Amino acid sequence: MGAEQLSSVDLFSGAGGLMLGLQLAGFDTLAANDNWPPAIDTLKHNFDGAKVSPGDIREMSAADVLARTDGVTPFLVTGGPPCQGFTSAGARRTSDQRNTLVGEFARMVAEIQPKWFLFENVEGFLTMSEGSFVIDLLDGVLDGGYQVRLRKVNVANYGVPQLRKRVIAIGSLGADPGFPCPSHHAYGAPGAETERTAALPPAPTVADALDGLGVPASSAQDETIQGHTAPRISESDALRFRLLLQGQTMRDLPRGLQHQSYARRANRRVADGMPTERRGGAPAGLRRLRADEPSKAITSASTREFLHPLEDRCLTLRECARLQGFPDSFEFVGNRSEQATLIGNAIPPNFGEMFGWWIAEGSKSHSTDTADSARLLEFQVTNGAGMSPALHSVIRRINARYQIGEMPLWS
Repeated sequence: MGAEQLSSVDLFSGAGGLMLGLQLAGFDTLAANDNWPPAIDTLKHNFDGAKVSPGDIREMSAADVLARTDGVTPFLVTGGPPCQGFTSAGARRTSDQRNTLVGEFARMVAEIQPKWFLFENVEGFLTMSEGSFVIDLLDGVLDGGYQVRLRKVNVANYGVPQLRKRVIAIGSLGADPGFPCPSHHAYGAPGAETERTAALPPAPTVADALDGLGVPASSAQDETIQGHTAPRISESDALRFRLLLQGQTMRDLPRGLQHQSYARRANRRVADGMPTERRGGAPAGLRRLRADEPSKAITSASTREFLHPLEDRCLTLRECARLQGFPDSFEFVGNRSEQATLIGNAIPPNFGEMFGWWIAEGSKSHSTDTADSARLLEFQVTNGAGMSPALHSVIRRINARYQIGEMPLWS
C-alpha cells in the first residue's frame, strides 16, 4: 500500500489527538477542520505544514473539502462532532444545534466517498433523543454504501491510562471493516472488566502515566513543561484535600466541608431522572485518584475536581494531558480554561493510533468490488449485566430498523 492511500481528512479535529494517533500509524493528514479558534491555533502549533482551516461543516460540501486536499480523495475520513449536546455530565438539550452535526458528518462521508470512515462520540450519544442521532449517523453512511460496526468501548481496554467510555463507528466500502480487539485488561468501570480481556496485560495506571513528570511549578512563568503548574489553594480546600484518601470523593467528607454546589448538583441528578437510567446518584465532586488504577474520565473540569493520588493538590493541565496520552512536547494554545476544554474533549492519541493500524492493515485485504453491500453488521453498546430502559429502547429501535433477517445486531 502506498503512502498516498494512507491519507485522512479529520473533521471536528479539536486538539488533534486522533490526528496525532493516525499520523503515528502512518497516515498523512490532507486536511483538518474545526470551528473553534483555540483548536485551530493548537492544530497549527503542533502539526507543522498541515492544512488546517476553520469552517462550519453545515456550510461545507465535499467539493470544499476536496479543494483543500488538492482534489485527492482521502483514504479515511474521521470525526467526533462536539459532545456538549450529548454528555450526561451536562445539560441534555435536544435543541442544541451541535447535535445536528452528527448527520452532517455522515453527509460528508457519503459525499466524499473515502474507502473508510471512523466516528467517535460520548456514550450519551446513544440515547439522546431516543436514538435519533444514531439513526442520523447510520442512515447517512449506509446510504453512502458502507458496511458498519458500532461499539461502545472503554479506552482503558486499548492501553489508555483512563476509564473513558466512547462510542466508535467504523465503516468500509464494500467490505466488513472488523473492529480492533482490546489490548489490555482494566477494572473499575462498567464494561471494562470482561472475560474477553481477562488474560490481557493490565491497563496503564495513573502512577504509570505521571511517572517522571516531577514537581509542578507554582506559576506559569516558572513552568519547565507547559501546563505543569499547581495554582495556590484556599485553606478550606487544603483541609478537604488532606482528608480525602485514594479513591474517596466529596461524599466521604464531613457535610460541613462539602462544596455548596455539591448538594445542588446532587439534587439535579435526582430531579432529571438520571438514577432511573442507572447513571448513579450524586456526582463525585472532588475525587482523589488511585495511583494503582487507570484514571476516571478526564474532562474540562478535571483540574478542579481530580486530586493527585499522593499530593494534596488538584491535577495540573499537563497531568491531565498525560492521562489522555499526549506527549509532553504537545502544547495547547489558549487560556487555562480553553486548554482544559481542549484536553478534556480530546481523543487519546494512542487510542487513535490503534485504530489507524487496524485500518491500514485491514485495507490490504479488502475489496470494494461488492455492489449494494451497505449494512449494519454490529451494534454492540453494552458489556454490563444491566441496561437502562433508555438504552434498551434504542437497541430495539435500531434492531427493528436495520436487522438482517431475524438476526439481532448486538451481542
